[in-house]
This record gives sequence, structure tokens and C-alpha cells, in this order.
Amino acid sequence: MNAQTLAYVAPLARLLLSAMFIISGLQKITGYAGTAGYMEAMGVAPGLLPIVILVEVVGGIALLVGFQARLAAFLLAGFSVVSGLLFHLIPSFGMEDAMAAQGQVISFMKNVTIAGGMLMVVAFGPGRVSVSRNEAGLVPAE
Repeated sequence: MNAQTLAYVAPLARLLLSAMFIISGLQKITGYAGTAGYMEAMGVAPGLLPIVILVEVVGGIALLVGFQARLAAFLLAGFSVVSGLLFHLIPSFGMEDAMAAQGQVISFMKNVTIAGGMLMVVAFGPGRVSVSRNEAGLVPAE
């Protein structure tokens, strides 16, 4: 691929990576009580929900526009792994329904895969088409 084409791959990747977080965070706002109840049922303090929303929405928007993208991607990678462990992998251990357990493990692996994509942003930056021009280069972070 030529450099001009590659300049648009990174923003497309950021859009695809960030969309889930932005949409999910906004849905948690509109379904606040239900989300808090689900968190509590899973053994997670519902008082953490405002932080979860903040990480998803603000982190997702920062990643989308390329503002402090490496930091946002790093935080979203950690969020993906922790939430995958708490809401998918650990609950799968106690399931008697093998198909349901397999679905939860697949969901956990989805979270791990998302974390991998985020770590690529950490390593290579947001690309040239981004708000943070100083971190834009597609070279590994030092």
C-alpha cells in the first residue's frame, strides 16, 4: 500500500475500535439502573458505573479523534481485559450449560482481541490523520 492510502487506514481502524466503547457507554447512561443492577449481580460495585461510563465514552472519543490516542488505547485495552475477566471468563467457570460457557469464553476472547487492537494503537500511534499530530507517526512507541 502507498503512504497516501495508509494515511486513511489508521483513522478507519480508530473508528472501528472506538465505536463499541462510545455506543456502549452511551447505552449505559440511558440504561443506568439496569446496568448498575447487572454489575451488582456480577459482584462488581455499581458505584463504579460512572467511572466505567467515563472510560468508555471519553476514552472512545479520544481514540476516535486521535487525541492522546496512545493513552486512551492503553486504558481501553486494560478495561477490555478486566471487564472480560469479570463478566465473561470468571462466570463461565460455574456454568453447567457447556454451550453457554463456551459463549462466555468466546466473549472473553473478543475482549482480549480488542485489547490487542488497542495495543497496536499504543505501539504505532493514531496515524497522520489525528488531532495529536505529535504522536501520529506509525513507528513503535519509545
